[in-house]
Amino acid sequence: MTNTDIDVTNLREIGAFEGSLAQRVYLALQEAILSLQFLPGAIVRKGLICEKLGVSRSPVSEAIARLSNEGLVDVVPQSATRVAYFSMDDIREGTFLREALELASVAKVARDRTDEQMAQLNRNVRLQALLVEDQDFAGFYQADEEFHAMLMHFTGYPRLKTVARMVSLQVTRARMLLLPTPGRSNETLEEHQAVVDAVRDQNPEAAQDAMRYHLGQLMPRIEALAEKRPDLFQSR
Repeated sequence: MTNTDIDVTNLREIGAFEGSLAQRVYLALQEAILSLQFLPGAIVRKGLICEKLGVSRSPVSEAIARLSNEGLVDVVPQSATRVAYFSMDDIREGTFLREALELASVAKVARDRTDEQMAQLNRNVRLQALLVEDQDFAGFYQADEEFHAMLMHFTGYPRLKTVARMVSLQVTRARMLLLPTPGRSNETLEEHQAVVDAVRDQNPEAAQDAMRYHLGQLMPRIEALAEKRPDLFQSR
C-alpha cells in the first residue's frame, strides 16, 4: 500500500478540456486516474491540485465528489482522500455489463451496417495493424477504444457509448495495467478482424461469437495481474 501523494505534474492543463470549471477539473483528474498517472492508494491533496491547475478549492471538491461516486477515489471524512484501489468485484461487474452492451451493439451493426460504416471499421483495423508493427502500445490502446466506440456509435443510439463508458470505468483503468503485454496486441488485432469480417458478411451471430471471444480474454489476464500486483488491489 502506498502513502505517497499524487504527482500533480502529470495533470494536463484544464484548458485542454471543455465545459464548466468544475467539469474541466473533473476531466483532468479522471484522465490521470484512468491512465494510471495517479496510482491506486496515492493521497489526493486538494491544495496541490488547486496550485497546479490555478483554481479554488470549490471546483476541486466538486470534481472529487464526482470521482468518488464513480468509485475512482475513496473519500474518508476526517482522513485522507485516496485514489481507489482496484476492486475485482467492480471489474467483474463492469465486464459483465460492458459485454451485454457490446454483444447487442455488434449484432445490430452487423444487421444494419452501411458501406461507409464498413469503410470506417476497415480503416480503424488497418491503423491498428500499423500501430502493432510500430509497437506503439499507447496508440494501439487508443485505436482499440475507438474501435469499440465506433461500433456503439453505429447503432444509432447516442447515449449508448456514454453508458458503456460509465459502467466500465474500472475495467478501462485495469486494462492500462496490461499494456504492453507481449503478443497481446497481435491477438487483439486478429480478434478485431474477426468481428469486422462478420460485420462485413452481415452475420449477427458470428459477430457476437467473435466479440464474445474477444471480450472473454480480458478477465483471466486481470485476475493473473491481481496475483502479481496485490498492492494495487483491495485486500480480500
